[in-house]
Amino acid sequence: MLRGTVSMAKRTPLFSILTHRPFLSSFSLKHTFNRATLPFTTTTINNTLSQTPTSQNNTESTTHPIKLSTKARRKAAQESPVGILQKKLNNCSKTSDVLQALNLYDEARKAHVPLNLDHYNKLLYLCTVQNGDGSFFHLGLQRGFEIFEQMLRDNVEPNEATFTNAARLAAAKEDPEMAFELLKQMKRVGIAPKLRSYGPALYGFCARGDAMKAYEVDDDMIESGVMAEEDELCALLEVSVEVKNEDKVYEILHRLRAVVRQVSESTLKVIEDWFESEYAMKIGKREWDDEEIREGFVRGGGGWHGQGWLGSGEWKVVKTNVDEDGMCLSCSEKLVSIDIDPKETENFAASLSKLAHEKQPKANFNHFQKWLEKNGPFDAVVDGANVGLANIAEFSFKQLDYVVRQLRQLSPSKRLPLIILHVNRVTGGPAQNPNNKRLIENWKKNGVLYATPHGSNDDWYWLYAAVSCKCLLLTNDEMRDHLFQLLGSSFFPRWKEKHQVRVSVSTRGASLVLPPRYSLVIQESANGSWHVPTVVSDEPDIPRKWLCVTRSRKKLIT
Repeated sequence: MLRGTVSMAKRTPLFSILTHRPFLSSFSLKHTFNRATLPFTTTTINNTLSQTPTSQNNTESTTHPIKLSTKARRKAAQESPVGILQKKLNNCSKTSDVLQALNLYDEARKAHVPLNLDHYNKLLYLCTVQNGDGSFFHLGLQRGFEIFEQMLRDNVEPNEATFTNAARLAAAKEDPEMAFELLKQMKRVGIAPKLRSYGPALYGFCARGDAMKAYEVDDDMIESGVMAEEDELCALLEVSVEVKNEDKVYEILHRLRAVVRQVSESTLKVIEDWFESEYAMKIGKREWDDEEIREGFVRGGGGWHGQGWLGSGEWKVVKTNVDEDGMCLSCSEKLVSIDIDPKETENFAASLSKLAHEKQPKANFNHFQKWLEKNGPFDAVVDGANVGLANIAEFSFKQLDYVVRQLRQLSPSKRLPLIILHVNRVTGGPAQNPNNKRLIENWKKNGVLYATPHGSNDDWYWLYAAVSCKCLLLTNDEMRDHLFQLLGSSFFPRWKEKHQVRVSVSTRGASLVLPPRYSLVIQESANGSWHVPTVVSDEPDIPRKWLCVTRSRKKLIT
């Protein structure tokens, strides 16, 4: 919802920038959007449907309208011209069929079918989709602005998706300035931009090689509290390398370290290009203060100092591996385990609790938190369902018990870990086996088994328990699905790296794979060398590739 509607009439007309673009028509966009001016609403659609002649008693039914059930109203809406158009446009979106979508739009206009925000957003999106036929893409761009103008004529109130799709149209026309202006307009009318909102302008300026404008977009992103991810940072890194901005290259490498950590092959290539360039050879301090470097390491928790490029001369760039103790097999430097700020853990636990209360039955999760306070803390938490099913078709209490006992041996207190299982696992199926029943009763007696109730998602429970207890978490779940994306924090991958234990199952049985003794993250050393991990696989048996970048270790005094 637009939050600035009341005062918008006093501002610059929305989208007035479009009137200055040569590829748009001369239509003057002087609308100010207000929900009261929308040409139709759900109510008007229902009224229209209820007034459709169905019998000779139409006058009487109009005087005494029949009240439809929610299901009947939904069905009527779906079968109305508006609903049918939405369904057909959704199908076009699935197949990226811009030509069919444009035909549907033209037919709807001729038939005077009122288009709503969803219709227009779907059409604008399809006009930006690049498919196999280039001619259709150009047609989409041409018609996209026409459709956009018609949306404004219809006084259909735009949202973030509208602005973003319009910005994509501008970027496709190689006009990142317009894309950026649209983003600013969106903010001025009180709509919060998303990461995708910045893409058209940012990538457009980077592709053009306009580093200063790209940095301006990046600054706006930071000001809006939107965190750049690998794709955005890689684009900024690449343009910084092109314009030989060593300070920005240094800054973005550290942002990658904090946000992305393990980089993709495409990002790795940009990093290699920088270190192998002639310009990078000329950059670096010939002397530095060792105490300042040490202070930088302490402030950052280890693994980086942030004091700028160190050393001199040509960089040696090698792809290599790191052994289980963190020793680089190329330069013999030992990588470190970077500390996690305890306050960050507390804040993360609080945000996790808040999300869990929103997504889970509140009473159920409250009960668990009270139980955890009474029975905890624990040295480890086990995702019981995941471990009991690791590499086998049927749930195995025997396998679960085996790894639980291994975890107990690792525990400083020698206490059993907390086992999270859904109530169905505790009461039905293999749980009815006499041996398994005795095992379950033993866990209950020791206060280490929590059965999550019906309607609850186990994931929230075992993750919250592990974070709040600041302990190990045993699960093979890589925690990449939508639930974990809700956490939206760069802290999560750092926490996972230091706390997740995996189980490896082979013909010889199950064994634990403990967290690495060093952090899988870009590391900057006290002598100026860099180590960059790449994304290959989370399988422990597949060695991770690292980029080792070193140069002269001597501080040259002139």
